[in-house]
Amino acid sequence: METDQTHKDSKAIETIIIGGGQAGLSVGYGLAKAGRPFLILDANQRVGDAWRNRWDSLKLFTPTYLNSLDGLPFPGKKHSFITKDQMADYLEQYAQKFKLPVQTRTRVDRLSENGHGFVVMAGGETFKAKNVVVAMTNYQKPKIPDLAKEISPEIVQLHSKDYRNPGQLKDGSVLIVGAGNSGADIALELAKERKTYVSGRDVGHVPFRLESIIARYLLIRLVRFVGHHILTIRTSIGRKMRPAVLTSGGPLVRVKPDDLLSAGVERVPRVKGVKNGLPVLENDQVLEVQNIIWSTGFTPGFSWIDLPVLDEREEPDHERGVVRKKPGLFFVGLNFLYAMTSDTITGTRRDARYIVKQILSS
Repeated sequence: METDQTHKDSKAIETIIIGGGQAGLSVGYGLAKAGRPFLILDANQRVGDAWRNRWDSLKLFTPTYLNSLDGLPFPGKKHSFITKDQMADYLEQYAQKFKLPVQTRTRVDRLSENGHGFVVMAGGETFKAKNVVVAMTNYQKPKIPDLAKEISPEIVQLHSKDYRNPGQLKDGSVLIVGAGNSGADIALELAKERKTYVSGRDVGHVPFRLESIIARYLLIRLVRFVGHHILTIRTSIGRKMRPAVLTSGGPLVRVKPDDLLSAGVERVPRVKGVKNGLPVLENDQVLEVQNIIWSTGFTPGFSWIDLPVLDEREEPDHERGVVRKKPGLFFVGLNFLYAMTSDTITGTRRDARYIVKQILSS
């Protein structure tokens, strides 16, 4: 419960940005350039940790020239594909170069309002703000099916969010539940040293190799143009595609079905239940594995937002990141916030510029 003492001890600032990744830093850059006061709150130990804390072998799908934020070109060869640690270090350098006020190790517990604006509670601190920008993706909370609770404790279980490398697993086979990009990438890595099964529907795949010359110099540019300028909320085709993207995800980008087949990965039917602590497939086969990785997606994880702006799935009600029913509240970093590219660096950068304009004009 908020008390008079809570508000008395709170710190007042014009704009609070929740999240210190590429979305939050991009908004911060725009506000800093305009000379407006703000503070970025981030739960991680260091700027960039949202990238550092993903699996060790992860590489971005976008080449270097598409990974720069405003004001600081990404170093290196423009057509190379960077690692997640390189992206993390770049974001940390970005915050330092522009002296962006980022308060790390500060997890926001509640976002509410009083009669004078928004109230942000984070640990033992309380902030009052005219504007709040939630600069986070809507993939915050791992989604694991209830049947996972029935799996034998002898079987190692991880969500893809917590997977780092094969050393986390027991000796023996592994079942990866979910055949999207994360599941496919992890399966290809694990198949080098153990029997690997993948359960999940075929999500389709991009019909070219990212690393090929024609892809680096032409096809990626074409795909980016379509996703950035045509598949948006302003076009009928973009509006038609958006619900499917939000609920089903996209096709495989780097890994192809033939890659999995060549690596010895075995595709199996959907997991439908558990028998004697082991996963049961849709064809009634009981799969004896020593490890399971749940690559089953995420829920938004916005339950800490104590405002009437979320639907039953915790998805925010917004127009291009602007919450009309709560003036001063904004979102950046959401999947398909404005366009198919909104969850990429280049898309986030554009969405952030738009939100900065809304704040400056308010």
